[in-house]
Amino acid sequence: MKTTTVKGVMTSSVVAVRENADFKEMVTVMRSRRISAFPVIDASGRVLGVVSEADLLLKETTPALPQAAIRLPWRLREQSKAAGVTAAELMTKPAVTIHEDASVSEAARLMQSRKVKRLPVVDTNGRLRGIITRTDVLSVFERPDTEIWDEVIKEVIIGEFGLDPEMFVVTVRFGIVTITGSMERRADALSLLATIRHLEGVIGVRDRLSYPADS
Repeated sequence: MKTTTVKGVMTSSVVAVRENADFKEMVTVMRSRRISAFPVIDASGRVLGVVSEADLLLKETTPALPQAAIRLPWRLREQSKAAGVTAAELMTKPAVTIHEDASVSEAARLMQSRKVKRLPVVDTNGRLRGIITRTDVLSVFERPDTEIWDEVIKEVIIGEFGLDPEMFVVTVRFGIVTITGSMERRADALSLLATIRHLEGVIGVRDRLSYPADS
């Protein structure tokens, strides 16, 4: 079944700075390239961290204090950043990265769990290869309906479940799959629906199958 990799949707032309980049240089890069964050790399291109607008704004603001239990280490860390003048001193580290061969769904889960809007993409040596954003992740939902239909029939119904496609009527419109037909076991029907639901580009599945309630 089709699995789009991060490499297939990432932006390969990435704005990045070296660890010794100074504050003014970073502000200039951010404003001129109209970006809100960028990776920090070492001399060999390995990703060390990420500098964001929030990191740079610590120069101008004093964030509200967190709960007392973590106040001291938090204050020391934020004060250190506010006093920083280079990318190495201001960046958030370690960077949350993803491998170029990972699937787009893996990237989506990582963004969600780590609450980040973008991920530097790295090779097996940790060198920067690109960047993937939330918008890049959503690009899988542009998959043509005809391509989804073809995968449902050939890869799922015939290939994975070994069923006769003549038993079903499958339509796909705007990424929503509607499947009609009859199955002998409820468990098999639910498994079929779940498999279709997780296909790349599928937005939703409308269940029009008939099957025994308790089998």
